[in-house]
Formats: sequence, structure tokens, C-alpha cells
Amino acid sequence: MPFNALGLDPRIVQAVQEAGYTEPTPIQAAAIPVILTGQDMIGIAQTGTGKTAAFTLPLLTRMAAAPAPGAKRRTRTLILAPTRELVVQIEENVRAYAKHLPLTMATVFGGVGERPQINALRAGTDLIIACPGRLLDLLGQGHGDFAGIETLILDEADRMLDMGFLPSIRRIIRGLPRQRQTLLFSATLSKEIETLTTEFQHAPKTVQIGRRSNPAETVAQWVYEVPVHLKPVLLTHLLQDPAMNSVLVFTRTKHGADRIARRLESLNIPCGTLHSNRSQNQRLKALKDFKSGDVRVLVATDIAARGIDVDGISHVVNYDFPPQAEDYVHRIGRTGRAQAIGDAISFVSPEDAGPLRALEKFIGRGILRKKAEGFDLTAAAPPRPPEPARRPQQRQQPRSQGQQPRRPQGGNGSTPGSGGRPDSRQAQATGTAHDPSIYPRHQDPRRRQQQEARRDPRV
Repeated sequence: MPFNALGLDPRIVQAVQEAGYTEPTPIQAAAIPVILTGQDMIGIAQTGTGKTAAFTLPLLTRMAAAPAPGAKRRTRTLILAPTRELVVQIEENVRAYAKHLPLTMATVFGGVGERPQINALRAGTDLIIACPGRLLDLLGQGHGDFAGIETLILDEADRMLDMGFLPSIRRIIRGLPRQRQTLLFSATLSKEIETLTTEFQHAPKTVQIGRRSNPAETVAQWVYEVPVHLKPVLLTHLLQDPAMNSVLVFTRTKHGADRIARRLESLNIPCGTLHSNRSQNQRLKALKDFKSGDVRVLVATDIAARGIDVDGISHVVNYDFPPQAEDYVHRIGRTGRAQAIGDAISFVSPEDAGPLRALEKFIGRGILRKKAEGFDLTAAAPPRPPEPARRPQQRQQPRSQGQQPRRPQGGNGSTPGSGGRPDSRQAQATGTAHDPSIYPRHQDPRRRQQQEARRDPRV
């Protein structure tokens, strides 16, 4: 079925063809007719199957068919996405598909100046693509009028509706008209998250292509069982393979990403980093260099699991195994996009055994365990730390005849207030007054007398 058979505006079909697309993907063919009717919908399909076009093409058609009433423009469509990178990607797609339409659009996200975004909200823009955090800040400052919103889209809905974003989403939606179309799209959607959609949607139709928990079928997956301390060595060993020409490495933390990147750069492996501590310009440059091939490896946290649409990623490496099965599906979906072939490698340490079993149950199959050729798991083991030095035990001297035995601290016979120390006259008589085995240095009576003499102004 060609695009012009789906009921899209001819100007949009022309733009799609100019972008090089001839036939819709399964999710596009199934979702576009439903969205054109104005019905609420939940769209679930694997990563890299064209979900962005599935909602933007019919959305633009509806906006073009019914121009906004009144002289002043009002925002008619709001698209929410969890990361800046995904916002930028959606904007690029929308501008390409709407280039023959008289529509205006703007983006709202953090990490950049607020003034251009405030001006766009005040002027009135047909379509806003935003991250919830920055949008909520600007709305709280009194910028933006969403009384005319006709359509709301939540992209990557599973992440948008988890506990991190849910309060912000609720606050934004409370300011939207009740009569609107609401669309949710994601590659994964748990039953728990799906129950939350009843707060925002009315009798939605679910369009699902394949199993909602399945990674892309064109991605080969395998696991390397490796101790934590050998992960850096294994990664550099694998990168010796020239077939790994465009590699996306996922870590759990921002500092871990920086540490890996520094190690790879020291080995003359071109590398970029992508995480929330990087400025927006740094993040955009890292993506640009990775897309162009100027850097061979991009090390990133999970912000890159959604919204990274880079053609030709050969390998995804889970340097740190993801604790959530849904994150694994999104991560490895960065390769094997649009039916291309890709490879997904996961480093699994003993502490990852539980999450690995949960993942295999989630996707309904086991993942192949593999050994790296030419890599010895024992050869690179770190040296054992030296044993701490033990203090030699001082041998107790035999008591001379008539010498008083030592009394334990606090025992009977101590001078009151002396903390169990022997009487000083007795100590002098027995020759124990300056024995360091009895008196620590700061409690030596002779040392104390010398200190008192120095403080006496008469001396």
C-alpha cells in the first residue's frame, strides 16, 4: 500500500517521497488511518520501525485540513518526549514532512537559553515539541497558551509515564482542554503503565505490531560473562575487530562513561560521550561526530537509548547491564534499525545474574553466552593487595623478685581518678614509671611534668 492510499495530504505525500520513502511500515499503515479519525490511540512497535512518522504524518494532515481559527496563532499540537535528543530528532522529521505546509513549530528543552523558547510560546506556534521539565518551568512563569490544544502525543510513553515523569505529565495535562486527541507511542509498554493511560485517554484503540517485549529481530544478541575489573580490558580487546566500526557503548553512570572515554582516547580510539552532565552543544557535537563517522565509539548513559536515530550503528555494547528489561530493548534497538542487521553485546558480571534471568523471561528466550577469542579471563586479573603489616607483640619481661604485678586499668588498688594507673611512687620504686608498654607516650608522667614545667611562668 503506497502512502497516497492512506488518506494523507498530497503535499505531505510529496515531502515523504522526496525524503526517499515509498511504502509505509506496518506500524504506519496500521496507525495512520486510526489517527486520521481523531480517535485516541496506543501505538506499540519495535524500535526503528518508523513510529515518529506514524503519528506526525496524519497529525500534519489534520492540521492542514483545518486551519486554526482567528487571526492570532494558537498552539494546536503538543508533543512530549523524555530527552533533548529525541525532541531534536522529532523536530527534524516534522520539518521534513511539513516543508510544503504553512505551519510553524518550535522546540522547548533544557540546556539552552530560555528567551527564544519564551518568544515562540508568546507568539503562538502551531506545534510545540518539548521535554516536560523545561516546558513546566515556562508554563509556571506564565508563558504559553494551551487552551487551543487539539492533539497531545506522548512519545516513548513507557518512560514518560514512569514515576520520574508522571507528576510533571499530570501537571501539564491539567492545563490542556479535556476535549482533545491523545496518542501514546512506545516500543515497550508494561501492563502497569498501560493502566495509567486511562487518566489521559478515552477509549483508546491499541495498535500493536509484534510482541511488545521483543527486540528487533535483525539484531544478534550475545553475552560475555566477565568480572567487573576485566570489563575495560575486554572492551578494548573487542574493539580490535575492524567490523566494530560504529559502536554505541552504554554505561550506568555519567562518571563511568567519562572514565571509559578517557581510557579509549588514551589508546587512540576516537570516542565521544553523551550524558546529562554534558552541555547541549557538547551533546549535539558528540552525536554529529558519531553520525559522520569522525568518532568510532560513542559512550552514553540511557539518555541515548531513546531518540538516537543513527544509520549504520554496527554494534551496541551494554558495558553495564541494564537493571530493567525495557531499557535493554530500547538500548539494543539503536542498531538493526529499519530492518538493518546489527549486533548487541552485553557484559554480565556475577551480580547481574538476576537481571539477566529477568530479561530472558521478559523477551521469552535465552541469550547466547559467548567467549572472546584470544582473551584470557585470568591473565589480566589484578594483583592481590598486600596483607596489612601486623604489629609485633612485645614479649612480657619476667618480674624480678619483689616486683609488684601490673594491675589492669580500672582495677582495684588504682589511685582514684588515675584511670587505673599505678601510684607514681610505686611506679618509681619498681622502675615502671617510664615503661612505654605501660604508659602511652601522651600519658608518661615524666613527659607530663616537663610540659607543666614549661607552662609554669616561674620556670
